[in-house]
Amino acid sequence: MLNMNAVHKNRGVGSQRYSLVIPRLQLHAGEQLAVVGPSGCGKSTLLDLLALVLAPDQAGQFDFAPVQTRTDITGLWRADAQSALADLRRRHLGYVLQTGGLLDFLDVRGNIDLSRKLLGLKDDGSVDRLAGVLDIADQLGKKPGDLSVGQRQRVSCARALAHGPRLLLADEPTAALDPLNAERVMQLLVTQAREQGVCCVVATHDESLARASGLQVRRISCHRDVDGGVTAILGEAC
Repeated sequence: MLNMNAVHKNRGVGSQRYSLVIPRLQLHAGEQLAVVGPSGCGKSTLLDLLALVLAPDQAGQFDFAPVQTRTDITGLWRADAQSALADLRRRHLGYVLQTGGLLDFLDVRGNIDLSRKLLGLKDDGSVDRLAGVLDIADQLGKKPGDLSVGQRQRVSCARALAHGPRLLLADEPTAALDPLNAERVMQLLVTQAREQGVCCVVATHDESLARASGLQVRRISCHRDVDGGVTAILGEAC
């Protein structure tokens, strides 16, 4: 579904330079992957590349095929085809942010249904179904400010899945939660992604939680270069 080979992203210069190198990353429909590493190692940068909101500086290959047609993502960035990139994001990607990213002026139902409304999708029961399995059905009429942190994260998970994405990205979705809630949210997220056949990539510093949730693990390792800058490299599955 997605292929990345020899993809590089650089920030800054000299001793302030940070470079993320992705030698090879292949994602298949239904695959579930955790990208692990300490804060600042480049997990969010990798997710932003996958989310098509950050352009690579170099790419031997960066293709995305959410359906049958394969799209050259590098070519779209070079052509500054922002509308095409936005359409791919809107139709085929779901994103769970560390802080939930919910809209305070919408109630829970409105937040979950937002991605579907943006696509003009009719009500097919997805909102109520997801609210039920994520144990937030009794919160649908509330505003995000009235929810606990764990409830807000479950709403964010439901919103990211409601429109039937092909690729689900989650950036430290359990970082703000206590251990019990972290395990619950991760299990619910992974289970729903698996049941919908959605490819899932979770960035987390908690490798033990990722493994306990059945996620394949790939680490990002960092080293300092002679110019004082830092290079981070995505490793193979371990």
